[in-house]
Amino acid sequence: MRTAVVNGYEISAEAVHFELDRLARFYMSHGMTADEIRKNLPQLEAKALEQAIGARLLLERASQVELPVTAKDVDAEVARVVAQVGGEENYKKALAAQGMSEESFRKELEKGARVNMLVNQACAHVSDPTEEEVTAFYEAHKSEYVEEPQVLCQHILVKGADDAALDKIKAIRERIVSDKADFAEEAKKHSDCPSGAQGGSLGWFGRGMMVPEFDKAAFGMKKGEVSDIVTTEFGYHIIYKADERGGGQQTIVDVHDQIKDLLRHEARGKAMDAYVAELREKATIEYKEAKHECTCGHDHGHDHECTCGHHH
Repeated sequence: MRTAVVNGYEISAEAVHFELDRLARFYMSHGMTADEIRKNLPQLEAKALEQAIGARLLLERASQVELPVTAKDVDAEVARVVAQVGGEENYKKALAAQGMSEESFRKELEKGARVNMLVNQACAHVSDPTEEEVTAFYEAHKSEYVEEPQVLCQHILVKGADDAALDKIKAIRERIVSDKADFAEEAKKHSDCPSGAQGGSLGWFGRGMMVPEFDKAAFGMKKGEVSDIVTTEFGYHIIYKADERGGGQQTIVDVHDQIKDLLRHEARGKAMDAYVAELREKATIEYKEAKHECTCGHDHGHDHECTCGHHH
């Protein structure tokens, strides 16, 4: 994968992978399948690199202009992160795992807040899409809004392939099935997947989004069931199927907000492209090849280790 040096600052492969993961998630949330992600990977990687370069230029610009960020603003960002990771305890563990102090993290959040303010300024002239534009887009792309069957699941992962790992997952399953232990609580206490912080929740997903063994088990279960032990390359899993829904043509009501968000994103993207283009004209950018094994958890076609069963 390519990376770049911007005004003497080297863009890390991790930064590019971060942008790639964001792109993949965004496009999948707007109907792109896992197969389409893989087929379009070279283009997505190129776009991710350009976004990483843009992010660096914005960060530099934000540090050069007066953008007032108060301690209250940073407090709000910290509260948002704490809620995302499932509480104060998980927040402190996450900081410790990254070897980062809370003061350093707050400084990073402050930088991010300044960039957000800069982005909002650059996009201040962008209007929300009209209802006519939303309707026109839906009619032109109606065939793309056909929902595939999906399932809503939680899972617990125990990493490893030895007897100790197998005995551990068996004991967890026994407590849930026989002793009526709460699945979410067991996930929080014992799952080796980051989703454990959210009670093992994987949200809604369709076929092909998980590794084959996990996929087969999740779609083969009945609603309300706890699976037998499922073995994948990541270890041993047990799955709870909370709900399921069939596919079919989505109406404009179903996808109205999704389309509006997409059109808004595209309009703001064009505004930001123009703004970043101005910054690029004044910047020194050199491209280079980089080899890197990413560990963020998702397989988008490059070397990745995932711990939740996703196979993108």
